[in-house]
Amino acid sequence: MNNPKPVFVIATFYRFVSVQDTDALHDRLYERCEQAGIKGTIIVAKEGINGTIAGSRVGIESLLAFFRNDERFQDMEYKESHALQMPFHRLKIRIKKEIVTMGQPDIDPSQKTGRHVNADTWNKLLLDPEVLVIDTRNRYEYTVGTFKNAISPDTGNFREFPEYVRRSLATCKHKKIAMFCTGGIRCEKATSYLLNQGFDEVYHLKGGILKYLEVVTPDENLWQGECFVFDGRVAVNRDLEKGEHIMCYSCRMPLSAVEQASDKYEEGISCPYCYDDLTDERRQRLAERQRQVKLAEARNDDHIGKEQNNSRLEKI
Repeated sequence: MNNPKPVFVIATFYRFVSVQDTDALHDRLYERCEQAGIKGTIIVAKEGINGTIAGSRVGIESLLAFFRNDERFQDMEYKESHALQMPFHRLKIRIKKEIVTMGQPDIDPSQKTGRHVNADTWNKLLLDPEVLVIDTRNRYEYTVGTFKNAISPDTGNFREFPEYVRRSLATCKHKKIAMFCTGGIRCEKATSYLLNQGFDEVYHLKGGILKYLEVVTPDENLWQGECFVFDGRVAVNRDLEKGEHIMCYSCRMPLSAVEQASDKYEEGISCPYCYDDLTDERRQRLAERQRQVKLAEARNDDHIGKEQNNSRLEKI
């Protein structure tokens, strides 16, 4: 009788709250995660905490107990999904200036944000022609999937969002604006920024896309495509299961099944986004790396270069 494969719990969480003991919190988190066998990325800053991690159910519960014992994190935004393979290769805990980088030091989401709305209210906003629905994520995430009627700011990273507001929304301060992102953290900060800029009525989807997909029924689901995630799954479908997208090792772009069928796609080497820009030298280096990965797979070993760089969590 075969033993069932272990199921890993993938946890995403964040909380905007004052954290003055960043060094001490970093050390305590690292010790607890190491003991619990948890891998992934956690960012600690004076404005709060942000993480995407994975581990066994027992390991994740150990970390949740740690958070429950700290009153600062008892109301933390938290979501779970599952995978049959560990989606991370190591544990990284970083101390940064911001848990999600916007570069606007006057913004404090712990004090002021837009109105949180649940999935039912969100659908009504999506279908209201008077509401501007803005996807606060980056352009590569938007191409993987988004909500019906959503507008993309066409940003390469979240730091560009304030410029998008100045450029495209300056005349929209009296309109209803509804924003969303993967797990809620970026749109929470974005709504705080808009309120600071004098916008009147701003909403955001509580818990983000991942919470929406978790609770909404199939007949009411207005999501289109897949949702990019910050782990080895690359993207998840409407059922929060691993989707069809993979990530190009060379340029880190998520690739659909159609893009994987392109003549310019070669596993571990190139894709339609980077094929024309690769030098012969880089192509040779990538080809040798891919050869080593395949040799390691044949030996049933992990190759250190196999990890796809999903550290975008630190760059959004």
